[in-house]
Amino acid sequence: MDYMPSREIDLGAPLLTRQEIIVNRLRDALLRGYLKPGQKLDQNEIADMLKVSRSPIREALRTLAAEGLVELIPHRGAVVAELSLDELEEILVLRGVLEGMAARLALPKIDAERLRTLEVLLHQLSQTTDLDQWIELNHRFHHTIYQAANRPRLLTLIDNLRNTITPYMRQFIASTEHMREAAGSHQLIYEACVKRDPLLLEQETQAHLAAVSKGMVIYAKSQLAMPAEQARLTSIPQPAPPA
Repeated sequence: MDYMPSREIDLGAPLLTRQEIIVNRLRDALLRGYLKPGQKLDQNEIADMLKVSRSPIREALRTLAAEGLVELIPHRGAVVAELSLDELEEILVLRGVLEGMAARLALPKIDAERLRTLEVLLHQLSQTTDLDQWIELNHRFHHTIYQAANRPRLLTLIDNLRNTITPYMRQFIASTEHMREAAGSHQLIYEACVKRDPLLLEQETQAHLAAVSKGMVIYAKSQLAMPAEQARLTSIPQPAPPA
């Protein structure tokens, strides 16, 4: 495996901190696309790479399974989670509902300092062409709004859903003009914040995610329609035919 730098884990660190490091390293590899959907995760190989026993690796995989990033399959072990088109659409619909709600609840608590942060992030998003940087800035832009709601359970649900589809989002963004197109939606979201209109902010957030959903699904279907040797999006399997 070459999906993670082979830095050794500090065995002298407290157990919880070491566990968090392992989880974060694996999660980062998943979200950055170094681990592909359907790929088997060999516990021994990961443990050897990180210079730890298998026990913290097993715990890390359970944590990532709870987040929807890994599947634990009997008699097969751990694999990177795969999504069907139906599951992808469902997650995007849920994100629209939850993120629209979070934005609406957050607006009364968004102060001038947070607005300035959003303005800076908008500028940075408009300047970068680096995929990893754009994804990080995009997350920070939306999270800066939602965090003001002070609803930790809601934020956890949003983050888990976002993480689940990030590997697919990377392929969509990398293959389209999405970064440029998203700039208009982000500007409308920012303007709704400035106008202090919670319903408008909810609507603009949901419209933004609806456009992302439509684009991602169209792109996914186009890739599935291509011959296997030409398709770049190999991680979304065809939905199983009805029984």
